[in-house]
Amino acid sequence: MLDLVIYLQHVLFHYLPTLWRLHRMHHVDLDIDVTTGNRFHPLEIVISIGIKLVAIALLGPPAIAVIIFEVVLNASAQFNHGNVRIPERIDRLLRLFVVTPDMHRVHHSIIPRETNSNFGFNVPWWDRLLGTYRAQPEQGHLGMTIGLKEYRDPAKLSLGRLLLLPVTYPPPKVGAF
Repeated sequence: MLDLVIYLQHVLFHYLPTLWRLHRMHHVDLDIDVTTGNRFHPLEIVISIGIKLVAIALLGPPAIAVIIFEVVLNASAQFNHGNVRIPERIDRLLRLFVVTPDMHRVHHSIIPRETNSNFGFNVPWWDRLLGTYRAQPEQGHLGMTIGLKEYRDPAKLSLGRLLLLPVTYPPPKVGAF
């Protein structure tokens, strides 16, 4: 259930303009790699912790379950943002059970309908069940551009500018929901 909460939270961060202002810091990275899995605005982290605390209070899981979930969630974020090539046959099998790097990489495409797909971190089932799964990017993985079209200049992606991203322009473009 916590995994579903994280999936829904991720969808909300794409759908609501105020939350997207925070979350786009994660999407302006011009090349997805393991560091992308750690690139979140501090305010997004605080909001995410709050959402998790409410979910934990409502669901009442044992503390050890929460700890295991957090360890798996963080390891999954590193794995599915990793610049790892898995042979296509193995990837097709793995993505029945876990979010693979190729599956999640589609989510970091510059094309909004691709950015607004594949929201899962741990398991791919929520994307499949809730209609947000996209098997491959339109341009293929080699032709796909990573990032957001409004933020292509690496010189403007310093830490200071990224921290100010929620209050800077251009205004955020949210997904095609």
